[in-house]
Amino acid sequence: MATSPPFPPCPPSPGDGVLRHRRWWQRRWVRYGALSSLLALSGLVILALVRRQTGTEGFLVGLGLAVLPVPWLISAFRWLDRVEPGPWRNLVFSFAWGACAAALIAIVANSFATKWIATSTADPSGADTLGATVIAPVVEESAKAAAVLLVFLFRRRDFTGIVDGVVIAGITATGFAFTENILYLGTAFGTDQLTGGRGIASVTAATFFVRIVMSPFAHPLFTVLTGIGFGISALSAERQHVRRVLLPLGGLLLAMGMHAFWNGSATFGPYGFFAVYGGFMVPAFALLTWLAIWTRQRELRTVRAELPAYVLAGWLGPAEPFALGSMRARRMARDYARHHYGRPAAREVARYEGYATSLAFLRQRGRAGKAGADFVVRERELLDQLWRRRQVARPALEYAARAAAPARPVYAGPVPAAHWPVYGSAALSYPEYNPYRS
Repeated sequence: MATSPPFPPCPPSPGDGVLRHRRWWQRRWVRYGALSSLLALSGLVILALVRRQTGTEGFLVGLGLAVLPVPWLISAFRWLDRVEPGPWRNLVFSFAWGACAAALIAIVANSFATKWIATSTADPSGADTLGATVIAPVVEESAKAAAVLLVFLFRRRDFTGIVDGVVIAGITATGFAFTENILYLGTAFGTDQLTGGRGIASVTAATFFVRIVMSPFAHPLFTVLTGIGFGISALSAERQHVRRVLLPLGGLLLAMGMHAFWNGSATFGPYGFFAVYGGFMVPAFALLTWLAIWTRQRELRTVRAELPAYVLAGWLGPAEPFALGSMRARRMARDYARHHYGRPAAREVARYEGYATSLAFLRQRGRAGKAGADFVVRERELLDQLWRRRQVARPALEYAARAAAPARPVYAGPVPAAHWPVYGSAALSYPEYNPYRS
């Protein structure tokens, strides 16, 4: 029988704990209710505004065309997030914020600013150009960044690095672009109805080609810069207050600048749009795609490097660090569990993989001195979640490790410095702290 952890804290009285738990749930549901009501109201208002500008028929046409790139973009961001999948509620919130709240803010603020410029300046003809190149980038990127900020502040455990920032920002921008495309495509269809435009020569076809075929990634590309700023901030130590504030602001300014450059491309001459698209947007998209994939591979290396310490402490099996550090082995483990035990077992293995990845990232931050004050509590929570699922997850991961790399030796031998205990980690400093060891 295992010994008790050193210096256990005094537990609260049962009644007090139940009361605090109930109050916490009440506050949580109040926040959820208020946020859901805000997004629902924003959705209704933006729906009415877009329908009024496009008409019912234009709205339906715009909706049908604008939805086409959405599944592909969301699938791409979900693929990027496969190493440590974030909860669906964060993604649903991000998409809803971009499609409803951010779009509403942008439409109202851009219309007001453009009208104000047209009536207050000596050159009203330049109001649209000034609004598109100066006002719109600032308003739209700020509105989209608000979703990233909210997840960063209130879902901090789910926001641990660059990939999380890229995914939240990209999903938010996908929602925003979805609503904006409905407006642009619906308006173009209305124009064709008045002018008799048909086929490839129609305004609708041209708008579809530019916004859906050529540049569906434009808004995600801008906002991802903001997400990268928040992601690097999440990797910073809590005492680095200036760095944690300036990095997101720097990312937001870069997003605004790229957005303004893209919007202003039409003013650079007859071929300005294509020059900016081919010479700037496509290379920037390729660079950020490479950065996101490289970061994902780095996360897998972190999993393989950090988890062997928990093998030594008895929490994980010898083959698990390698299996959990390979996306192919992870998929094989889920398939094995699904084939032998059914879909519920496969979902448990997927949860096990997510908790183990979070544990590796937590330990990495702890070794770097960047973990929060709740490091030990969070570590124990993750270990408990892993232990509850060990009976179905361990056989699946051991099989996947053998199948993915049968000649690869499991972790053994001397303990390198990277695997030494983290200061404050009771689960590693005291192996007997594992209450499940026999």
